[in-house]
Amino acid sequence: METREDLRSILPYLPLVMRSSSPFWPSQALETLRELGSARVNSGHHFFVAISKLRTPSTSHGYALFFDEVMSREESRKWFQEVLPALGNLLLRLPSLLETHYQNPNPNIMAVDGEEDMLTTALRLLDSQQPGIVFLSQELIAALLACSLFCLFPVNERYLNHLPAINFDELFASLYDDYSRKQENKIWCIVHYFQRISSEMPMGVVSFERKVLPFENDSIHISYPDANFWSKSDIPLCKFEVHSSGLIEDQSSGAVEVDFANKYLGGGALGRGCVQEEIRFMVSPELIAGMLFLPAMADNEAIEIVGVERFSSYTGYASSFRFSGDYMDEREVDTLGRRKTRIAAIDALCSPGMRQYRAKFLLREINKAFCGFLNQCKYQPYKKILQENGCSSALFDAATSTSMESSEGKNPNHIIKNSQKNYHWMDQGNNIGVATGNWGCGAFGGDPEVKAIIQWLAASQALRPFIAYYTFGLEALQNLDKVAHWISSQRWTVGDLWNMLIEYSTSRLEGETNVGFLQWLLPSVYGHGAGMDL
Repeated sequence: METREDLRSILPYLPLVMRSSSPFWPSQALETLRELGSARVNSGHHFFVAISKLRTPSTSHGYALFFDEVMSREESRKWFQEVLPALGNLLLRLPSLLETHYQNPNPNIMAVDGEEDMLTTALRLLDSQQPGIVFLSQELIAALLACSLFCLFPVNERYLNHLPAINFDELFASLYDDYSRKQENKIWCIVHYFQRISSEMPMGVVSFERKVLPFENDSIHISYPDANFWSKSDIPLCKFEVHSSGLIEDQSSGAVEVDFANKYLGGGALGRGCVQEEIRFMVSPELIAGMLFLPAMADNEAIEIVGVERFSSYTGYASSFRFSGDYMDEREVDTLGRRKTRIAAIDALCSPGMRQYRAKFLLREINKAFCGFLNQCKYQPYKKILQENGCSSALFDAATSTSMESSEGKNPNHIIKNSQKNYHWMDQGNNIGVATGNWGCGAFGGDPEVKAIIQWLAASQALRPFIAYYTFGLEALQNLDKVAHWISSQRWTVGDLWNMLIEYSTSRLEGETNVGFLQWLLPSVYGHGAGMDL
């Protein structure tokens, strides 16, 4: 195993050592884990003392406060007598879980024609500008998250390699340092997850994919589009559905759910953050596993995660966030063992101010969304683009996405080889839309009208059949449905609407208008004039 390049890339970030080509716990860690698995630890203070033997967390007070004071006596008794021992024993099995994982990362994935080669899907560092996918069993994810709870992951190299923090010590420390109800309830979500998996281990699969639009044309993948690409696009606009109420994660259409991400996956999930991305990570903690091996996203990158299970219900947002009990996830499972929950993490410009109206930054945002929404799949518009760039018809058949979407009745296991012997997935799921909302607005400070149009353009260009837009009651978007309906009635293309957005943004920069895009485009809806004369 130690000769495997994928294992070598992630090993410095794991709390294990290699002996005789197999992963092992260091002897001191093994002793402590056996202690934790034996139900001899019976308080938050003793829990902290035990994990301090493995690595020194930032504070003991947070663990003691939550498990000894916030928890009721009965909840604490059950945690230390049932849940914690189960987690300790799960961690004792981590080396064997990893060994099994590397021997057969995903037995459902086979090359065509019975070839012995396997698509590289094993746990590894998915570094920036390296598109690829990792498949993890929910059981292995549970063991990795137990490492986070016990603060076992090495920390020295993570920041230097643009990886977010992965241990839970800061999550607990911030509860003590600056107590808040929302922080307590974030921890309750995590604790509830461990309570669930310790009583019944889920046996599904989750995939984590780094998606890249190469800056350089490689004749295989769709490269990073320039302004001319968007200006001349003749792709029709997709259906635009506006929802003034409801939540993205509650949609039932199977659409790709947009994570309003930080460039560091998870954002402040393991700190004090508690907005859209952080809440999603709390109610579906398996998302946190991606923080272990996915460094920060560059401007031409997105991350797609498929298959996570939701474990918690909640109410509120930010300071009003509250854990409200168990959630039974009834999403269907695909042929690869993943729940049909698809999440696209895309990071918007932070505090962009007036620069968000410059063409350079509009291009950055639309390409970021396009990367998140796109499957580099077998669609005619992209076949033409690839052929114009010197890609033969045979090579185009290999220019497919590593995205793992599949539709009911389709075969998602069709893998083909391109001329460089690389494997890619043939995505045949063409009925999957996008569910999103005020991406890059709120705390990030973006213009919600511009961001809504950018996402519509990106979803249309990515050949998504629809975009379901959740406004969360934002006043600036109260006329979005009317304007979107009018735009659709004009049968504009992506290029038409992009050029309108550029014209508007130029007017904003030059001080010729200070109204929002929707009013500028269709003033009649706002009671100002007769609207555009087309």
